[in-house]
Amino acid sequence: RREKIGPSKRQAETVLKKRIVQVAENRFLEVEKYEKIRFEKMTRLYLDNYSKPNKKSSRRDVTSINNLKPFFAGKYLHEITPLDMEKYKRGRQGQVSNATVNREVACLKHIFTKAIEWGIAKENPGKKVKLLRERNTRLRYLDEREIRRLHDACAEHLKPIVIVALNTGMRKEEILSLKWQNVDHRIRTISILDTKNGESRELPMNDIVYRTLLAVRKTDSPWVFCKKNGERYGNVRKAFEGARKRAGIADFRFHDLRHTFASHLVMAGVDLKTVQELLGHKSLEMTLRYAHLSPEHKKRAIDILGNKMQKIVPTTKIRKNKNSEVDI
Repeated sequence: RREKIGPSKRQAETVLKKRIVQVAENRFLEVEKYEKIRFEKMTRLYLDNYSKPNKKSSRRDVTSINNLKPFFAGKYLHEITPLDMEKYKRGRQGQVSNATVNREVACLKHIFTKAIEWGIAKENPGKKVKLLRERNTRLRYLDEREIRRLHDACAEHLKPIVIVALNTGMRKEEILSLKWQNVDHRIRTISILDTKNGESRELPMNDIVYRTLLAVRKTDSPWVFCKKNGERYGNVRKAFEGARKRAGIADFRFHDLRHTFASHLVMAGVDLKTVQELLGHKSLEMTLRYAHLSPEHKKRAIDILGNKMQKIVPTTKIRKNKNSEVDI
């Protein structure tokens, strides 16, 4: 291998001695091996040996990689630069949301992280690439009439699933993977052990959920919501889409039932901290998107302070003009 080194012969001789030592210690050739794996092969290794065995979101990784491949396929890992990643980001902006671009770039970064851990790559070009600013502004929820229309449009097997979603705020996968061993009718609680953020939480059952779950237990299946043969539902997307269309409701996904649950809690005057705990949000910031639905809670807070101040500072009168005066 040839290398061009500096302006002087002495510098070249110094680097040559260093390379000879690296070869003797089997370090120079070890660097060379990093250049021999293409991006598409690395993605297969990543999915088969890390993502699918370890991540609940592996399907999201499959989708991200399918979008990354047309841009990076054919390149060796060492050829992918931070500039390449920036070009990919720019090309995807406008096609999809910033959140989607970020998920794909994050996936790409983690592929390099695992490649380094597995001795396949030397550096992660993603370290120098920043994610885009996200604005999670979507807050679609149903009003009372829409809730009634959706309920009436649901197939019989879907109705109890939608009822539980509306009354607990559980995610779709949390509902479909719910087992009877995690339902305690005696103290009326549902234990969710395998959550998106990795932390378990307990939800109280109101009367509607309590009666709904009592009514659906018809088999010896361990799954709360299951087919006639006892197997759990893999997905209810088609059934839900059919119900949504029959109800005449536009721009609404199953996950928006969770937003409906939280929105109606806030509009009923429930404090945001309690809503945070019921939703299982790690930070209050995620729950604050619902704050604008209850301007009354700010007014109540100011009124409470006003009542307290009234006791501290006595009411006095101020003259507006010669003939009138007001209390302050």
